[in-house]
Order: sequence, then structure tokens, then C-alpha cells
Amino acid sequence: MSTTKLWLSSLCAAVMLGGAYVNQVQDTRNMQLSWSPDGSRIAFVSNRDGGPEIYVIDSDGSAVTRLTDNPAVDFPYAWSPDGARIAFGSFRDGNLEIYIMNADGSGVKRLTDNPAMDIAPAWSPDSSRIAFVSERDGNRDIFIMNADGSQPVNLTVRPLRDGSPTWSPEGDRIAFISKRDANAEIYVFDVTFSYLTRVTEFPRDDLRPSWSSDGGRVTFSSNRDFNSEIYVANADGSGQTRLTDNPAPDRGPAWSPDGVRIAFESYRDGKSDIYVMNADGSGLTRITDSD
Repeated sequence: MSTTKLWLSSLCAAVMLGGAYVNQVQDTRNMQLSWSPDGSRIAFVSNRDGGPEIYVIDSDGSAVTRLTDNPAVDFPYAWSPDGARIAFGSFRDGNLEIYIMNADGSGVKRLTDNPAMDIAPAWSPDSSRIAFVSERDGNRDIFIMNADGSQPVNLTVRPLRDGSPTWSPEGDRIAFISKRDANAEIYVFDVTFSYLTRVTEFPRDDLRPSWSSDGGRVTFSSNRDFNSEIYVANADGSGQTRLTDNPAPDRGPAWSPDGVRIAFESYRDGKSDIYVMNADGSGLTRITDSD
């Protein structure tokens, strides 16, 4: 396996709780999708030019722009609410840390500096805080820090792995995945009242939650039907509905800011590409074409 493939496999395993998310690594990957706040662009990580780097593509599939150019692995997770910056993780200083950069790739700044792994940044809707995943307390937990990297606080303090934090549009809740009940399930943490709600409960992994624009629902990927597909559920766990049905894996959904579309990664054409569909699963469009 090439170094690039190993980097991608290790990256996905780290982000998605010990490798549950990845069972294929192809020559080209387009993954870890994140919509710009105005819904016009999607940031993603790809090794299309060799090493894994961050790119931005217009939501209609045009105007792909490479933002990073570094020998280490870079991967995006969240735009700032004003669309001016992107928070991302990188190994560029020899350890997996969190950075921010301008939306054009300039002005890279390191936010965390800890011997433990820091990954998966997610910007709060009011721009004041960033949620992230860290092993600095000896376990993989969800933390919140100020947007300048100061005052990190552990929210979940649990002896099993938590990951993939994402803020609700109102900024009062954080959805995340956790293996605290054996397999990976989706939970919602109320930041104001420190109240935890379990959203999914199934004997297979549910991964990568993404909020609807009204905060009433989450989309996620799951292998509960023995293949990775995209699902949607109400934020209280009710009304779970399967949106995709394809023999190839569909993964990593990201809900558009207007709530109308969902982007995801799929192998349905034999390679890793980004697709966009309506929020009800209809109107599927492929917006990348991997080699």
C-alpha cells in the first residue's frame, strides 16, 4: 500500500473511531465534506494530486480549487460561520493538531499544541468557540475551546471513544458519535444544560452526523443494513429513514446550510466521488469525476 493510501486509511480511522468508517482505500479519495455557509461551495480532502490535500469545489461541480500544498495530511472539517475561514486538522508539525486558514488557503494558523491527538474541529454558529476531539486527557473526548485556541474544556469525559462533533444551528447542542455503548452511535449533548440524548440505538455503527438547517433532524451514515448508506432521523431519534439504497458504500453526509441538499461520498460508479442529492434522497447528481 502506498504512503498516501496509508495516510488516508489512518486519517479516516482516527476521525471515525478506530477505523469503523473505512473498509476501502482506492487510488483517489474525495471525502470529509463540508459546505460553505452560503451553500455555494464544498470543501473536501482528496489525494487526486498525490498527497491528501484540501480542495474546494462549487456545489454544481465546477471550479475545483486546491487550498493546501503540504507533504503532511490535511483534512477539512468546518467553515467559519462567515465563510471566511476553514478549520482543519494536519500532521504538518509532526503531530495531529488543529489549524485555521483563510478560505483561499492563505493565513494558516495553528490553534492547538498538545502531544496528544487533536482532530475534527467544528465551529460554533456564533464563531466564538470550536468543538474538537482530543486524547489529551487519556481518552478520545469532545472538547470545546475558544476560537483562538484558548481555554479548552472536556465535555464528555468518558472511558470510550467519542468523535465527529457538529454544532446545531442554534449553537445549543452538539451531535457526536460515541462507542460508550459498545458500537458507534449518535448522541446529542445539550451545551447549556449538560444533558445527553442518545439518538440512535442499533447493533451496527452509525457515523458522521450532520444537522438540518432548522436543527430538527440529523443525517448520518450507517451500515445497519450491512452496507454503508445515508439515513436521516429526528434529533430525538424518531423517524429514522434510509435515503440511499445502492450496493456500493455511501458515506459521510453533509447537509447544506439551506436544508435542501445533502452531499456525500459514494463508490457507486466504481470510484470515490462526491454526490449531491435532495434532502429526501431524490435528484442525485455526481459533482466530481475521479480518475
